[in-house]
Amino acid sequence: MIFSSLPFLFFYLMAVLAIYKLSPLKLRNLILLLASLFFYGWGEPVYILIMLLSIVVDYVHGMLVERWREDDQKARRAVASSVIFNLAILVFFKYWDFLAGNFNALTGLSLPVLGLPLPIGISFYTFQTMSYTIDVYRRDAPVQKNPVTFGAYVTLFPQLIAGPIVRYRSVADQLESRREDLEKFVSGIQRFTVGAAKKVLLANAVGQLWDQSLAAQELTFAGAWLGLIAYAFQIYFDFSGYSDMAIGLGRMFGFDFLENFSYPYISKSVVEFWKRWHISLTTWFREYVYFPLGGNRVSKGKWIRNILIVWLLTGIWHGAGWNFLLWGLYYGVWMLAERLFLGKQLEKLPGAVRHIYTMVIVLIGWALFAVEDMGRLSAYFVSLSGGEGWFSPVDGYRLRTYLPTLAILTIGSTPLAKKLWDRLGDRARSVLAPVLVLAALILCTASLVDAGYNPFLYFRF
Repeated sequence: MIFSSLPFLFFYLMAVLAIYKLSPLKLRNLILLLASLFFYGWGEPVYILIMLLSIVVDYVHGMLVERWREDDQKARRAVASSVIFNLAILVFFKYWDFLAGNFNALTGLSLPVLGLPLPIGISFYTFQTMSYTIDVYRRDAPVQKNPVTFGAYVTLFPQLIAGPIVRYRSVADQLESRREDLEKFVSGIQRFTVGAAKKVLLANAVGQLWDQSLAAQELTFAGAWLGLIAYAFQIYFDFSGYSDMAIGLGRMFGFDFLENFSYPYISKSVVEFWKRWHISLTTWFREYVYFPLGGNRVSKGKWIRNILIVWLLTGIWHGAGWNFLLWGLYYGVWMLAERLFLGKQLEKLPGAVRHIYTMVIVLIGWALFAVEDMGRLSAYFVSLSGGEGWFSPVDGYRLRTYLPTLAILTIGSTPLAKKLWDRLGDRARSVLAPVLVLAALILCTASLVDAGYNPFLYFRF
């Protein structure tokens, strides 16, 4: 079940909200736990057992860390055990076939390739449970002694399957007591609707242009770059739209989740882009990998090592494939280049030039990210360089067809709309907001009823 689906919007969400709001306060975490398990089990009921195991194991490890607080060696072992358990689950389900296949190719052996389906959201909830034990050990968050409350945190359906990655310390207090009032609930509906419109009306609309480019037998220079621009918009409005929906749903249930995107396509450097894109993931790696390795408080050689480790892990976190490793290494090299010598040179250039420079790097990165087959990836880069021709009539037709959509997407990826909205007076906003929300919901519903094209890109991660 995904947020941008009719069963979720008109059956599941309505029922859960009704039961939740009518329940006593002391039972609401239990309602969230049960509703979230049902939500997760809708698509893959067998994997509920893995999630329940993860809840039990990490709950116990948190309690062990607290019990052994005065014995640092034992507490560290508990943290290490928790991390190993979570990584073992992640590696087995997400990376085993990739590792076994490559090992077999190199050695001639025949380790079994299991072909197991990837549990939805496993990359997100394993990172969350790891952060819990580490935060308890660091005294950044209190231990959670109520297993139901802890289970509600792990399974919380608004952000379960695609984030944002909600670290325990950011919601520890809210799990015990959270503000739930009409104003917050209404703001949640508005934020959810914005996200739904971004996903259904914008991401879905441009996604088909990328699919056409990827499927083309002969792809010209113009067609390849047009396809990459389409993918860049699709993944941004798809994922940021999902994050908006998650944040909005969280508000409906009284939670305040941190922002996950901040207009990344207005960036003027690669470093800035990654401060604005998938903020919860970059924050997680900074807090739990980069800083423990020493961050930048080490020799230059070790600092370069730390950057490369973080970005290789960032790449492989997204998927078990060589293209993801290349994508992570690609950004690691650019981050090092900007911080070592390019950064000062970029500051001397006009803002427009810096922005074009950043967007070209980002677009090339999206090719590495999106095209998983290495042969197809190589062919795509040939097209990007003009090796298959520069322009065709099909490119002109697609550009004319999608130009209005691309213009809307360009404006929508900047803060312009928000600035215009903020300039309106309170009275104007209070009148327009419900009208726009209702119109967006009607359009989204009509689109979902009419169209079968409704992919969600981050489901696979």
